[in-house]
Amino acid sequence: MRADKERRRAISREAARRRRRVESDIFGDLCRLLPLQASIRDHLDKPSVIRLALCYIRLKTLLQNNLYLSQFLDLNGTTKAAEETDIYLTIMEGFVMVLSLEGDMMFLSDNVSCYLGLTATELMGHNIFEFTHPYDHKEIKSNLHLTEEEFWSDAKRDFVVRIKSTLSLRGQNTNIKSATWKVLQCQGRARTCAGPFLASCLLLTCRPLPVSHTLLCARTFSSQHSMDMRFTQCDHSVLSILGYTSHELVGRSIYELCHTLDTICLTKYHVDLYSKSQSVSSRYRMLVKGGGYVWVESHSAVVPRVRTSKSRSGAPQHLMVLCVTYVLSDVEEPFLQLSVDQ
Repeated sequence: MRADKERRRAISREAARRRRRVESDIFGDLCRLLPLQASIRDHLDKPSVIRLALCYIRLKTLLQNNLYLSQFLDLNGTTKAAEETDIYLTIMEGFVMVLSLEGDMMFLSDNVSCYLGLTATELMGHNIFEFTHPYDHKEIKSNLHLTEEEFWSDAKRDFVVRIKSTLSLRGQNTNIKSATWKVLQCQGRARTCAGPFLASCLLLTCRPLPVSHTLLCARTFSSQHSMDMRFTQCDHSVLSILGYTSHELVGRSIYELCHTLDTICLTKYHVDLYSKSQSVSSRYRMLVKGGGYVWVESHSAVVPRVRTSKSRSGAPQHLMVLCVTYVLSDVEEPFLQLSVDQ
């Protein structure tokens, strides 16, 4: 009896070893099929192999019926396309993300680690709601939803989210449990692919929003505002752009200079600014002294106001808004008076 038990145990152990070998061979074959560098594939565990395999299967289905996405993402990694993609990503100072309408991150460009610390293979296949601020989930869901009119029209998307970043202020990688929130502006379009299987996704470019990333030029002016968006300071270049002196603007609300039809757009921008501390506006019209308007875009951040030497150390920290405004057009309709304050 004892000999029979030992024999059955030996047979069971051998069968288990055989199953593990077959399982390892299957996972090895599956891992080699992934369009990844060998150095990355060697460090993938089994759950990651399954997650990435499912992600690439969904992505391949999407690309089969969309030539634009296929050329842009270029999963085959041709040298010429890879060089062009690197140039695009360098110019826009951000990364590319493809989102399914359920919020799954189906693709991220390799340079995502430069901005979030997390690699593309760590993020792909996961849902974006796992990595974004809970207060931003409602806005993300509204952008993932496509109406009947938007379904076939490549609808535009432009929203700001807070996402986890493992990069410290010194650029060092930290643990995911110590991750901080990085503010990203996500812009792009919804893409619908017709074929045997109807599929839709969002193709987005994601850029960090610190004002320090913006580039000042001749058609740009910077300003400081109180939290109710009244000018507290403005550089002198505004005179050549809008015709106002900096002294004329101090104390006035930015809404006094905004075209009436753009106040809703400006309000949404300020709501994002107050809730997320950083924001980029859509294009809106700013009134020019003497008549007419120019199209502008504003990049803003909420920052602590610098303490003076007379401030008490225990006094609460006051906040202000630092704003950089880009002028995107020449003066339009210069003989049109749109406000009594012009």
